[in-house]
Amino acid sequence: MNDILASMSNFNFCYRIVPCLADPARRSSLGLKAALVALHLVYAGILFLFDSDLIEKTKEEPWYTAIYLLLFVVALIQYFVTSSSSPGYVLDAMRDVNEKNSLYRRSSMLSKQPASSKSGSFVITVEGSESERNTQGSNITSWTKLVLDMYPPGTSIRTFTCSYCNVEQPPRAKHCHDCDKCVLQFDHHCVWLGTCIGRGNHCQFWWYIFEETALCLWTGILYITYLKANILRVWWKDAVMILLLVTLSIALIFLLLLLIFHRQVFSFTQYFVSRMIHGFRHSSFHFYASHKSHRDSDT
Repeated sequence: MNDILASMSNFNFCYRIVPCLADPARRSSLGLKAALVALHLVYAGILFLFDSDLIEKTKEEPWYTAIYLLLFVVALIQYFVTSSSSPGYVLDAMRDVNEKNSLYRRSSMLSKQPASSKSGSFVITVEGSESERNTQGSNITSWTKLVLDMYPPGTSIRTFTCSYCNVEQPPRAKHCHDCDKCVLQFDHHCVWLGTCIGRGNHCQFWWYIFEETALCLWTGILYITYLKANILRVWWKDAVMILLLVTLSIALIFLLLLLIFHRQVFSFTQYFVSRMIHGFRHSSFHFYASHKSHRDSDT
């Protein structure tokens, strides 16, 4: 019993030092990241440990190994940058749109507008409870109207309202149950990265796959070069290198397919984003034009 209490106190002490370890999901994510880094180190470390010819080549041509190690470091840096990036949440986009429209309405309603009369000029100031009600209403209708413009006419709001977040989802947005948030242009939730892949980080994810594919291909070439020069010399080294090469080949095939697939998805995403931006500008233009005409009619 005392041993159990002592171990629990040790865990609590670790959690106080590193608070993120107290969350099981964060612990799992950190464990996967540590495993991926360790996997990279194992593949590269065994190569330099077994291949004496590579060490000699490094002494003669240090630039070759320097470029390989640079790609190794860049791929890991890109991995951590992508894993810490935001995929683009619907709630954040909705707040951004609503805040911009709310600020515009508030500034236009509180501005002083001079008008002429027989006794001279006087100032009309719009403020009070009516202005506040209009501003509060715009916080809902601005995002809803923007999303409605992206769907065919006659589409009901209920059909694209998330039942979990209670927000209107643009096309290709989806609720992620792992992140518990709606993601713009949701692609998938990457377990290895510990985050969703969406509009905000899809480009970074593609570059990470590209760098990882290049690193995997280069490492496979170095493994094949070693086996061609040292096959049947030390059997257990050959067995280790062949086993690692087989797993590396499987990973390379998966990465190549993923790279090609996401290249097509990225091209489609660029087209969709341009249409989304055009829809936002079109919606904002009509909103500002109607508001300006209303102000002109009042004056």
